[in-house]
Amino acid sequence: MDRREFLIKSSQAAVASSLAGMRSEAQGKQSAKKSNILWLVADQMRGQALGINGDPNAHTPNIDRLSRSGINFQQARSGFPLCCPFRGTMLTSRYPHHMVPGHEYPLPAGQKTVANLFHDAGYHTGYFGKWHLGGFHESEGRATMYVVPPERRGGFKTWIGYENNNSPWDTWVHGGEGKDAFQYRLPGYESDSLTDLLIKYIHERAAEQKAGKGQPFFGVLSVEPSHNPYIAPPQFMSHYNAEQIKLRPNVPADETLPGKGPRVLGGRETIGEKSRQDLAGYYAQIENWDWNIGRIIETLTSLNLLDDTHIMIFADHGDTHGSHGQFLKTNPYEESVRIPMIVSGSEAFYDGHETGRPNVLFSAIDIAPTALGLCNVAIPDWMEGNDLSGHRLQSRPRPKNPDSVYLQNVIPTGHADSVNTPYRGIVTTDGWKYVCLPRQSWMMFNLIDDPYEQVNVAFNDGFKADRKRLLARLKQWVTDTGDTFELPES
Repeated sequence: MDRREFLIKSSQAAVASSLAGMRSEAQGKQSAKKSNILWLVADQMRGQALGINGDPNAHTPNIDRLSRSGINFQQARSGFPLCCPFRGTMLTSRYPHHMVPGHEYPLPAGQKTVANLFHDAGYHTGYFGKWHLGGFHESEGRATMYVVPPERRGGFKTWIGYENNNSPWDTWVHGGEGKDAFQYRLPGYESDSLTDLLIKYIHERAAEQKAGKGQPFFGVLSVEPSHNPYIAPPQFMSHYNAEQIKLRPNVPADETLPGKGPRVLGGRETIGEKSRQDLAGYYAQIENWDWNIGRIIETLTSLNLLDDTHIMIFADHGDTHGSHGQFLKTNPYEESVRIPMIVSGSEAFYDGHETGRPNVLFSAIDIAPTALGLCNVAIPDWMEGNDLSGHRLQSRPRPKNPDSVYLQNVIPTGHADSVNTPYRGIVTTDGWKYVCLPRQSWMMFNLIDDPYEQVNVAFNDGFKADRKRLLARLKQWVTDTGDTFELPES
């Protein structure tokens, strides 16, 4: 080695050592710092319905930007594509058969949630919007008027919400208790008004932090749109023409559903006509949601909080919108079970933050432990999910990637025109989906070769070896989670 080469290599080594030291120092600061965290939760927004995820109809510039500066988990699944079970799992990291098994079931009395854990770690906690864990049955009245008892609000210090509602311009929220209890009608479109409440909450927390007496905060904004009815404020509805909506290739556009056509399809419309009409409003709702997320980012930026705030954007489940001739949710098709999962905010691109699209399976069961991991809060043994925060923060441990995620419909949903039969299934890292009804194989798709799930090979013995392997893994899921479900023998 000559002198010039020696000097070059020595200089490179010094730079590398300096960078390593800077990174180690940054990670140490990151580990010690208590970051804020927000959950921004939509309802019935499928994972495909983002511009960043390739949907030609979607206009989501704010979510797309956050995706580019953060982590976009492309392989996120609902676990149980129905509101109440998902939300029970979201807050507790407990499987639905241990927590909230079906529609209109309550969060068990006394159950600890992620809010209790953040509170114990010194966080202020706030929840705004749809709850749907109070156990109210809508056969007894309108759910938005039902008052969730304070002891059933998940342990959040600030809670302004409602049980359930399908009328976004007539949403009633409540909160407080005793002489401080209140209930009132939101003044505008639900997503806009609830975002106003979260922004007010952020300003209050920022003022306390600036005064030196504040706490880091954990805030949840849970909106009903993009749930049906598919309507949004006029300025967003005007952006979408039903005739110009591009349908997914697995929508049988020219067919009609037999039997209950007038109730299911609104007359003798084709599946394609109904899908396009619904989707025009659906994408308007999603664009409105994206606009509100932009307002939240502007607020955090103006208060110098964005660098100190993790943001998780996701939904409880998707919506089939005519794919496979199906509408709404509860079924295990990708349009129903695949959800967006963006982990962003904080200091993007540097100080040990990862960006990109990891091919890592992420399920509802992983949301709470990942949030705790992002904020360096201890994760209790009673949580059943994985902490995947290491895919965002280099300072966090990165566990072995899950080889599969568990899909469930635990009990009959009680919904008409949907899959009402219990099932269990898995999606694997090598691209297979396998789903069983009680004692009967039902679906088996290779999602890599057949991403629109149009070739069901569950009954094709040319794939017998794959089916046997997938069934064995599904049996292991049933055993490992303490579930009770009768799978087929082979």
